[in-house]
Formats: sequence, C-alpha cells, structure tokens
Amino acid sequence: MRMVLEPSLDPMTYHYDHHIRVRFAETDAMGIVHHAAYLPYFEEARVAFLRAIDHPYPSVRAEGLEFTVLEAFARYVQPLRFDDVVRVHVGVGAVTRATFQLAYLLTVDGEVRATGVTVHGCVTTTGHAARLPAWLPEVAQLYGGGKE
Repeated sequence: MRMVLEPSLDPMTYHYDHHIRVRFAETDAMGIVHHAAYLPYFEEARVAFLRAIDHPYPSVRAEGLEFTVLEAFARYVQPLRFDDVVRVHVGVGAVTRATFQLAYLLTVDGEVRATGVTVHGCVTTTGHAARLPAWLPEVAQLYGGGKE
C-alpha cells in the first residue's frame, strides 16, 4: 500500500488526542526536539489511542496479530522545544483488508508544529500477512478524520 493520507491541519477534524511533554533528552543543544523523536511520539499516541478505544495493543497480540509499520512520514512545520506539552491528534485514514493508515497532527497551544502518517500492515505474530481484526474497520468509521 502506498501512503495516500494527507493529514488535516485542523485539530477539530480529529476525534482523539494524546498529550506528551517534551523531555530534555529528546532535544539538541538549542533545546529543539531532534527529528528522530517524532516517530516515538506517533507510536506513543497510537498505543494510547488503541487503549482508549478498548483495544489495547496487548489484546491485539493476544489475538495472534501485530500491526507492523510499513511506511512513516513526518512533516516538520515549527520546532518542538524542551518542556512543550504536545497534543498529538490521531485520525484513522484508509483501511483495506490487511492495512490501515493513521494521521497525526502535533500542536502546542493550538499552533501546528508537525504532521505525520503511518501505514500499518496486519501480520500474525509469526510474521505472515493477515486480515485486520473485524473491529478495526468499525473504528475507522468512528474515528476517521484527520484528512483534508
């Protein structure tokens, strides 16, 4: 699957958000968050999102499934800085039988700092391609958004 999701810059189009405080260890000598820290922010928000919709990742694994990252993209708009409280807004994009896409919007005090997209493939815990669990397309209907 190719990434086709364009994250919205409007926080109101997202149905879930997760707060992260920027740690000093994630910054450079100027107090700006290193670009490599954004993917773990996406992951933390993604795991929190699954927990919030009553499908925590351990339950996905208990079903014998994993959601592997196939593609990841980040667009940096303004830097994040040490001690910022970042709202990571999460929206569900395109869903197929075996893949799904998530959009991310990172804001601080309502100001857009970054956007991102991750594309996930569903595989068994032994690494074989699998269909998405039946609940995931339903979640996409409820939590879709984050799309322009």
